[in-house]
Amino acid sequence: MSVGSATVLAWREELGALEVRLGELFVRAEPRRQAGLYLEGLLSAVKRKNGWQLAEQIGDARPWRTQRVLSHVLWDQDAARDLCRDYAVEHLGADDGVLIVDETGFLKKGEHSAGVARQYSGTAGRIENAQIGVFLAYASGKGHALIDRELYLPEDWCADAGKRAAAAIPEAVIFATKPALAGRMIGRALDAGLPCAWVVGDEIYGSDRRLRLELERREQPFVLAIRSNEKLWAVLGERLGQHAASRLAAALPARAWRRLSAGAGSKGERLYDWARLRLARLQQPPWDHWLLVRRSRKDPKDLAYYVVFGPDRTTLTTLAQVAGRRWAIEECFEVAKQEVGLADYEIRSWHGWYRHITLAMLALAFLASMRVKFNPAAPRKRGQRSPDLWSTSARARSVISSAASSTPPA
Repeated sequence: MSVGSATVLAWREELGALEVRLGELFVRAEPRRQAGLYLEGLLSAVKRKNGWQLAEQIGDARPWRTQRVLSHVLWDQDAARDLCRDYAVEHLGADDGVLIVDETGFLKKGEHSAGVARQYSGTAGRIENAQIGVFLAYASGKGHALIDRELYLPEDWCADAGKRAAAAIPEAVIFATKPALAGRMIGRALDAGLPCAWVVGDEIYGSDRRLRLELERREQPFVLAIRSNEKLWAVLGERLGQHAASRLAAALPARAWRRLSAGAGSKGERLYDWARLRLARLQQPPWDHWLLVRRSRKDPKDLAYYVVFGPDRTTLTTLAQVAGRRWAIEECFEVAKQEVGLADYEIRSWHGWYRHITLAMLALAFLASMRVKFNPAAPRKRGQRSPDLWSTSARARSVISSAASSTPPA
């Protein structure tokens, strides 16, 4: 697909404006320029975004200057995180927006990178030597992007002064569970006032009652997956008590189930059977609580369970669609790792991880915003999903590379 000169200039202008905003975090001109080049390198067509290949892409003989942006230069990676969040919401923000929390693994061979340990990685589907990052994504009808991140630090790391010092882990950092990290990120996003209709997450986060209670305190609706053995207050057999989600689901009558879509997928509507049961909580109008259950059409024994807190007039159709929106963060991980180098870093320090990850998230937010601005979704048939970030990023790489090759070096 050819890229017109007008499109190249438009993309280049938009990227330049973003680089100016990023540059405000730097005092000196040289690191400010290197940070902008680093962002361009992450958006380029180079296959792996490690130090040497990024240096070659941006015209440096060696990677030292670019690596200093991640290691030695003074700048606030949390301010960059806020820039990423604000930039994403400026382009993707909508009343139907949802926050999605999930984790992803970064496989490592050594033992010196901050937080690396033998731990379960969903990326590998098994226990591996890895770092685990907990992420927050924002998704709306316009698109989706990652907006926050926290590095999970295992308890063994927290207690090892030598390893902490070698990885430059701040003294203030103490052990926190993954749901606790998620709660921090969700709190930051809600405190920033971004439009959010629902919070969505998998069993790791939904089974944490403290996280659920905090969202209820904020009167923030959520659809959070839980484990089958999660005990919930409900009426079963005319008896009020705490019952496992699986037992409550097994007692649902046939008339409670409805076939509904969890949203459009690559092959059309994702249809499942859905049912819900009102939970016995001391909620007050206009709020209510439910157990939501999803059943596979192919295998009736394949069930998923969710705890829901939301407006009491919420329909089952709406809940099915909200539960189905968790796929967006999986696509964010896929595109971010394959297109903007989310996992290609070669730095071991605590702040180095945060800096690279944040700049990769900003590159991903740029791709999502460009889809909204320059590639509006064409009309589509029912059940057909709009073009995703993958196809958009493939075109973006061509545009960025074309723009870079036509721009004289600074």
